[in-house]
Amino acid sequence: METKDSRVSALAYRVEEAADAVGVSKSQIYELIRSGQLRTVKLGRRRLVPVQALADYIDGMTR
Repeated sequence: METKDSRVSALAYRVEEAADAVGVSKSQIYELIRSGQLRTVKLGRRRLVPVQALADYIDGMTR
């Protein structure tokens, strides 16, 4: 039985969640996606941003 405190780590975020996680607007995330700087995956009609893609993008900014 799963308790309220047990959580599964996210593997991917919705665009809104990705924006919140990085502290930018949704439109900035969409621009990064359009420019090819941020990888995404499609799941049905949903566009998801893998957590690793955000980490890779941020890592690339610090180099």
